[in-house]
Amino acid sequence: MALILHAGKNNKNAYKTLIAAEYSGVDVKLAPNFEMGVSNKTPEFLRFNPIGKVPVLETPDGPIFESNAIARYVVRLNGDNALYGSSLMDYAHVEQWIDFSTLEIDANILNWYRPRMGRTTYLPPAEEAAISALKRALGALNTHLASNTYLVGHFVTLADIIMTCNLFMGFTQLMTKSFTSEFPHVERYFWTLVNQPKFHKILGEVKQAETVLPIQSAQKPKEAAKPKKEAQPKKEAPKVEEKPKEAEEEEAPKPKPKNPLDLLPPSKMILDEWKRLYSNTKTNFREVAIKGFWDMYDPEGYSLWFCDYKYNDENTVSFVTMNKVGGFLQRMDLARKYAFGKMLVIGSEPPFKVKGLWLFRGQEIPQFVIDECYDMELYEWKKVDISDEAQKELISQMIEDCEPFEGEPLLDAKCFK
Repeated sequence: MALILHAGKNNKNAYKTLIAAEYSGVDVKLAPNFEMGVSNKTPEFLRFNPIGKVPVLETPDGPIFESNAIARYVVRLNGDNALYGSSLMDYAHVEQWIDFSTLEIDANILNWYRPRMGRTTYLPPAEEAAISALKRALGALNTHLASNTYLVGHFVTLADIIMTCNLFMGFTQLMTKSFTSEFPHVERYFWTLVNQPKFHKILGEVKQAETVLPIQSAQKPKEAAKPKKEAQPKKEAPKVEEKPKEAEEEEAPKPKPKNPLDLLPPSKMILDEWKRLYSNTKTNFREVAIKGFWDMYDPEGYSLWFCDYKYNDENTVSFVTMNKVGGFLQRMDLARKYAFGKMLVIGSEPPFKVKGLWLFRGQEIPQFVIDECYDMELYEWKKVDISDEAQKELISQMIEDCEPFEGEPLLDAKCFK
């Protein structure tokens, strides 16, 4: 006997169960003539789920609500099912990625989507926060997928089904190609999954959003009504001089506050000049570029920092290690105006060491970089003491890509400029 799923046919949370059923060989049918806003308000439905949310699965043993719980139930109906992996560790990782996709991906997509649909008050700062949090999550997912076709193991699991369905609304309603191109491994993963036969049977043809969903009937806070003044005898209105254009301009909305680094005292070091010197020096690098750096360097306006990756023992695959570094530099793009960096992957045999040198505007690592780039916490950071000649020489070697470096060959050297 078929299990009955109460939900609309275009509900992305219902897709989780329907796709899981395809992989598990379980017969699940959508409730006929289901109408959102009507069917889920009936007394019969409210006995299934007292708060009227969908989807709900009707089973011989009673109803189940919450989409992830329903999908888990369907998967477990078939005891011989690979959707939970082949070991206890696989099972834990499947659950890990289900939680991640729910709390970090789906929650932030919904925080972006709902205000634009008019379901909550639209506030630009709240939208910016949701997009920022979503990008951070997609960055983490992108790093994992750089070396993995699927989330767990080498086959589709329930984690992939739930992750893909949670990404579905983002790709089709909000995340345009220009947005997702920052996360190429997530793109590859999503399009690989939605074109699998069992996914395609449920989802049909999937098209990426060409524009961000427009704001629809946004509920903006209303201004408090001003108390009416008592009626006064009419007087001849005095002539009002036309307001000068300059006054109108003065009353225009104030621009957003500048980045705190823009408010620092001017520095004698012009970062763009150093970047040009670095890029244009092709010969005699030590005599031209390195000497030029130390001539330009302003220890009052800038600071230098070493960073060492905390988990070098995990760097056992060369291309995965290089992808980690590449992803880190990609997410550091927000600091391009205020920073210069060199990242070295060191060694000819695994595990490979990752070490970096960073030049930042100001005397500390910028707080907005710490807040927005989650990779920062994966490194130990140490401020350079330029009075130490050994540290200065190490900086020169890192800028120059000197090899051997600390007695070992360089696997890769990347520059952020």
